[in-house]
Amino acid sequence: MTDFPGAPDPDAPRPGGRLRVLAAMSGGVDSAVAAARAAEAGHEVTGVHLALSANPQSFRTGARGCCTLEDSRDARRAADVIGIPFYVWDLAERFREDVVDDFVAEYAAGRTPNPCLRCNEKIKFAALLDKALALGFDAVCTGHYATVVECADGSRELHRGVDAGKDQSYVLGVRDAHPHAHAMFPLGDTTKDDIRREAERRGLAVAGKPDSHDICFIADGDTQGFLARHLGTAEGDIVDEDGNRLGTHTGAYGYTVGQRKGLRIGRPAPDGKPRFVLDISPVTNTVTVGPAEALDVTALTGIRPRWCGEPPAGPGRYTAQLRAHGDETPVTAELADGELKVAFDRPVRGIAPGQAVVLYDGTRVVGSATIATTVRRTRTAAAEPTAP
Repeated sequence: MTDFPGAPDPDAPRPGGRLRVLAAMSGGVDSAVAAARAAEAGHEVTGVHLALSANPQSFRTGARGCCTLEDSRDARRAADVIGIPFYVWDLAERFREDVVDDFVAEYAAGRTPNPCLRCNEKIKFAALLDKALALGFDAVCTGHYATVVECADGSRELHRGVDAGKDQSYVLGVRDAHPHAHAMFPLGDTTKDDIRREAERRGLAVAGKPDSHDICFIADGDTQGFLARHLGTAEGDIVDEDGNRLGTHTGAYGYTVGQRKGLRIGRPAPDGKPRFVLDISPVTNTVTVGPAEALDVTALTGIRPRWCGEPPAGPGRYTAQLRAHGDETPVTAELADGELKVAFDRPVRGIAPGQAVVLYDGTRVVGSATIATTVRRTRTAAAEPTAP
């Protein structure tokens, strides 16, 4: 029997190490190859596609989303080729509550959520894993590019995938350690190009299917229009750092920290440089704009910290990732009064409350938190040259 690094090893495995595996199949190439590898390894694999909309035709069509009728059919055809049973599970209500409603509420509060991260946390693992374990499955298999390493003491660590360009440990880092005991990531040691070639060799029709992107539940891609329909319009002021009124908007929720385009201020800054969104206040319905250097953040506080193992004791040195495909930056971080305090070695630009910070020790995911507040450089400090 062939296998791959990090496959779960339950206390009472089936004969020969054969596991009952539930393979989440989105309809894309990654999840199809992951399911095929799990089946080839000798496990008893069942494929499942998650129906996340009561009306899938309202979701994005073509290959831009991951929740369409087309995707469901692609997943079923892949399961047929692999030779495994296939089912569709209706999680539309759970998706609406945990992802869509949360998305709207976060914007209404002046924060910038990541719905794909929340979907991975709440739907593709929490809801899926709970249901899988209740039905007697040993593990959940997905097409994420990440690896699970089993330590000598039996604990399991989450690490980055080999393909740096596709690594998805950031979106998985919002979970605690429990799901790792039942997680199977067959693609963690492979590159995307190799996966496409393997899919073609296996006769999977999704071998050349483009990757999904954008927000699947906003069918036309108009995020501001979607929010306006849910939150209505409310005219407010756009001001500079000194509180001078520069223009108006029809809803503060339509802006994100770091945004440059679409401000419609009407007159340039005194120095002629572009302005960026610095702050969003839902209480006063005000959007504050200013120069790019005012976006430099030196520290942040994260709430709802989660740890992929034991929480670290005292301050420690890590690298932090702040976006799904962002660069790592060196930090000092510690847990204090239930909150994660992170200080950057060098200022980082454009961090928005509501996003996630994930800490790493080398390739190992240490933990994560939701960004609540940030500390920016003062104007005086921002004007001073930064050492190379």
